[in-house]
Amino acid sequence: MFKDNLVHTRKIKGMTQEDIAERLGVTRQTVAKWESGESVPDLDKCKLLAEMLEISLDDLANYEAGDNMGLAVPPKGKYFFGMVTVGEKGQIVIPAKARKVFDISAGDNLVILGDEGQGLAIVKPDNFLAIADAIREIEKK
Repeated sequence: MFKDNLVHTRKIKGMTQEDIAERLGVTRQTVAKWESGESVPDLDKCKLLAEMLEISLDDLANYEAGDNMGLAVPPKGKYFFGMVTVGEKGQIVIPAKARKVFDISAGDNLVILGDEGQGLAIVKPDNFLAIADAIREIEKK
């Protein structure tokens, strides 16, 4: 997991092993050992790596592309929660991890927004109202 996430994310960011090594104050060979799985960096280096690669420390260490349709580690603050099936009456089940991350509980109201070109978005009413208020303020100017 770690070594694959490091290699893939580094390449997506267009960085070389030398780039990583220089910024962390280690040798290129050290980075190569991390990427081959021969060794792993200490926690402080892992934290710096995650920040440098703009991903969470948890995703750097634990993300498994095989569990997420083969998709790469998402950028920090972005999520892929998996696929859901639409029921006969149009209902969907929001994955548990998504409910936890976004503090969604049974009985909460959610706003469904749609754009034919972009798809659907689900937001909490307070967030939607804050955005709507900001748009109204801009329109007044």
